[in-house]
Amino acid sequence: MVKLTSYERAAQTALAHMETLQDRLNDPNRYSADKTIKPIPFGCTVPDAQTVCLMGDFNNWNESSHPMQRQTDGAWLLMLPLAHGHHHYLFVVDGKHVLDPRASGVARNQKGERVSLMGVS
Repeated sequence: MVKLTSYERAAQTALAHMETLQDRLNDPNRYSADKTIKPIPFGCTVPDAQTVCLMGDFNNWNESSHPMQRQTDGAWLLMLPLAHGHHHYLFVVDGKHVLDPRASGVARNQKGERVSLMGVS
């Protein structure tokens, strides 16, 4: 058995991964912001609500898949990982759709209804 130097081991490791590295270097989107995921905080201040959920283009407008957690001060909070870009969403407060007054803006969904807008960069 031949004992390799640390340099030789490093060279073998590099060669073993060269194809993978080459693929990554040749990928035109390797530094694309589209692949960036960030945790985004959503907050809704409705202390009298029984349930608050978040729905939007990130969950196919499912009214119940993202329940928010009530905080001790009565606000509702959810951290949601979102990709780079603009996202449309609404709060669902006790079954009613509510715009976010702290949203980046207001847009229209595919049905022409007003929705909140969040930009992630």
